[in-house]
Amino acid sequence: MKRRIGVLCSGGDAPGMNACVRAVVRAGASEGWEVLGIRRGYAGLLDGDAEVLNNRAVGGILRHGGTILMTARSKEFETPEGQAKAVSRLKELGVEGLVVLGGDGSARGALALKQRGVPVVVVPVTIDNDLAATEMCIGVDTALNTIIEAVDKIKDTAAALRRAFVVEVMGRRCGYLALMAAIASGAEMVILPEIPLEPGRVLSELEEARKRDKPHFIVIVAEGAKPTAEEVCREINNQAAGEDEFQARVTVLGHVQRGGTPSAFDRLLASQMGAEAVKLLASGQHGRMVVLRRGQVTHCPLEDALRAEPPRWAELYSLAEVLAQ
Repeated sequence: MKRRIGVLCSGGDAPGMNACVRAVVRAGASEGWEVLGIRRGYAGLLDGDAEVLNNRAVGGILRHGGTILMTARSKEFETPEGQAKAVSRLKELGVEGLVVLGGDGSARGALALKQRGVPVVVVPVTIDNDLAATEMCIGVDTALNTIIEAVDKIKDTAAALRRAFVVEVMGRRCGYLALMAAIASGAEMVILPEIPLEPGRVLSELEEARKRDKPHFIVIVAEGAKPTAEEVCREINNQAAGEDEFQARVTVLGHVQRGGTPSAFDRLLASQMGAEAVKLLASGQHGRMVVLRRGQVTHCPLEDALRAEPPRWAELYSLAEVLAQ
């Protein structure tokens, strides 16, 4: 009987998840293993919702966003009882090793399974890019390109009407997407959770934009930052009462950032990371996270990955300020 490994997607979806599932299935097949696709993340694991995936089952999914396995969050799995049930379910399903695709919460769930004796490897898949152990998570590049495309379009209407636009982007508590989007799109200002904003800074930057005769004023605000996008918009409009120029509008990009065809970078990264996860299980090096460091796919202990301190972006934030002039 063939050895069997499992693969599941947990937490928020991200472009490239399907490419990673495909890589796990095909790399597993090359090892002579059977790969069990577990639907709906840890919630599906607790329910035993799974099916065997062969090479043909994952044919054609490389270019699609989302995940054929679906994904979910599970309150039950967060409990010790739920985690014990998950271990029992893996034994019932004959799973000897597990590949988990997801972000910080998914990785912590995998660590709980590891501590209960499950051979597990985590592949970082989240548009938030909030796992500091890896330079890039799967899905980030596609999400960033989606944001830039949206901001480019917003700039057209902003310039036509001489308006301010406040664009809120995802990222949970991490300002990576907002900062990189601000630099790449030429936004006039960016607000991050990691860097406190001085009182009055928004209006002073707005005044500088007026003096330079800018046709628009674009502020990119990261989810979780203070002030919020709505507060920034209100501040601009309160001082602009009665004026025709630089009235502000808010655009919340929301879940559009999660969807769409994965970029070439995300397809390549997902393919490499998925195959590396299988390689680690095959060599007995489980309890690890696959990471990208100095442009190379490698790995580190899961505990170390979850302890890694996130960067504070000081140099890139200064660059964004310089380029916004």
